[in-house]
Amino acid sequence: MQEGKSKSEKFKQAVGEILKEIRISDSGISMSKLAYEYDIDKGNLSKLERGFYDCRLSTAWKIAEANNVKFSDFALRLEQKLGDDFKFIDE
Repeated sequence: MQEGKSKSEKFKQAVGEILKEIRISDSGISMSKLAYEYDIDKGNLSKLERGFYDCRLSTAWKIAEANNVKFSDFALRLEQKLGDDFKFIDE
């Protein structure tokens, strides 16, 4: 991730990268097939994967589940990608 991005932008980018990794690496399903089979708007899915769209928790859960990934594993990947020092709230 690039320096200078807001915390929200970094978060959206990390979520998108992980969702794309899950879709491609874990299941190999195309974006079109995932969108069609699980009633997810393809345009929104594309925006999510590129980090342009803030993902709802229910949508992330649905995408993870559709790719046979437990949501807790998705959350762990997200924590690892963002790093231990990532926090939305400054102390």
